[in-house]
Amino acid sequence: MEEHFVLRVPPSVAERLDRVLSESCMPLDDNSIDLSFQEDGRTGTFVIGNDRFPAALLDLPCVVESYKTYDDTVLIKSADIGQIIMVREEGDPAPDCFEYRHGLTPPMRDARRRRFRREPDLNPELVQKVENDLINIMSGGSAQDVDIL
Repeated sequence: MEEHFVLRVPPSVAERLDRVLSESCMPLDDNSIDLSFQEDGRTGTFVIGNDRFPAALLDLPCVVESYKTYDDTVLIKSADIGQIIMVREEGDPAPDCFEYRHGLTPPMRDARRRRFRREPDLNPELVQKVENDLINIMSGGSAQDVDIL
């Protein structure tokens, strides 16, 4: 399998990046693209031409499958994408954690909160009591502290 990632850039950078990738006759100094990360492997810098933009590597809330085709009829799975490189403008705030809250499409907005809720806190004594009652019932007895009407 190949290694893939999603690169999300601001609209102004997207237009410029599209121009650089589609036209190969641009001057060489304005045609350079670079992405470098610091030692932590999560923060870095995206360079296009002479402009530098801060970037961060974030984990997506769920894995996205990537497919490719050679004949426009058969799709072949090429990778599982689990991370996104988020490029932001210089003044925009940095992400506070390395887990991206949202997915790639509008239905996955705020997916971490809606789909992956915290498990409720259970009282360990209550769990142990219910477990013992179930063992008693399975062995032919009855649950303790229960009145049968």
